[in-house]
Order: sequence, then C-alpha cells, then structure tokens
Amino acid sequence: MWVEVLKSKIHRVKVTQAELHYVGSITVDEALLEAAQMFENQKVQIVDVNNGERFETYIIKGKRGSGEICLNGPAARCVQVGDIIIIIAYGLLPEAEARLYKPVVVFPDEHNQLI
Repeated sequence: MWVEVLKSKIHRVKVTQAELHYVGSITVDEALLEAAQMFENQKVQIVDVNNGERFETYIIKGKRGSGEICLNGPAARCVQVGDIIIIIAYGLLPEAEARLYKPVVVFPDEHNQLI
C-alpha cells in the first residue's frame, strides 16, 4: 500500500504580495525552496494561519534571497499581504518507508530568510 505523507514544509512565512491578475501559483524565494527540498511546478498546499484558508496551487521559483512569497491568480483572493502561511508538500511512499520517513521542515525568520 502507498501512503501520502508530509514530504516537506516551509513553516510560517509572511505573504509579501498578492497578484490577482496572473495565471496562478505561488512564487517562493529560491533559497527557501532549496532548503525545503521543493521545486518549481511542484503541487503544494497553502495554509493561511490568519484566516484558516487551505488551498492547493503550484510553485514558481522566486529570486534567491528576496524573501518573496507571492500568491498569484485566484489564490490571491485567499490571503492578505502580511498573512502568515505554511507551504506544505506531500509525497507517496510505500507504507514501510512512510513509517520511517522524516520530513524536511524549514523555519524562516520574520523576514522570510533562512536562519
């Protein structure tokens, strides 16, 4: 049996932009993506700590070191600039491996920079 598990997450980053008139996605600072072992076009779940919204989108790589966290397209309506969000990626593993897997969790500072 295959089990869906937490692969990695970027815990508590601040939304820096929301661009409604865009194709869609979330733009994330490349340094944060690398630290969390996430990549461009990967499907992710977004959880907004401020309003409880939970939705899925895909990643666009942002400028390294910029601290950019931008929700694009319809997802821009689910957040406000300044909201704190969690970016979550899941993966599928055989059950035996899933029981042993340790996810990667990144805890950026208040400016969305790696500590």
